[in-house]
Parts: sequence; structure tokens; C-alpha cells
Amino acid sequence: MLLLALLEAAGIAKLGASIGAGIAAIGAGLGIGRIGSSAMEAIARQPESTGDIRTNMIIAAGFVEGVALFAVIVCLLCLFL
Repeated sequence: MLLLALLEAAGIAKLGASIGAGIAAIGAGLGIGRIGSSAMEAIARQPESTGDIRTNMIIAAGFVEGVALFAVIVCLLCLFL
């Protein structure tokens, strides 16, 4: 608790929260990009299973977005509390 108070007094906590939110957003973007890329490769290899691959891709992208949202919210809580 004392360390948090010292970091907040120095302004480093706000910088860390901002950087953390940015990293979370970049990570989510990269993750969803890789999911889409892999799904397109899988559809190109097996066009008959397009529906299953698309469904799994959307579910996985939703999970990545959920984790990124939690990370950004934690950073915002650190920023304002």
C-alpha cells in the first residue's frame, strides 16, 4: 500500500496504467488478426467446413476481446482509484 502511494505521488502509476491499457489493446488486435489469418487458411484448405471454422473463429475472437476488455478496465481502475 505504501509503495502504491509513493508511485501515485510520483505520477508513475498513471503512466503505467496508460501503457498497460495500450499494450492490452495492441495484444487484442494482434490476437484477433492471427485468429482471422488462421481461419482463412483453414477455409482455403477445407472449403466444405466454412461454417464450423467461422463459428469457432467468432467465439475465439470474442474471448480475446473479453480478456482485453478486462485488462483495460483494470488499467482504468488503477488510473482513477
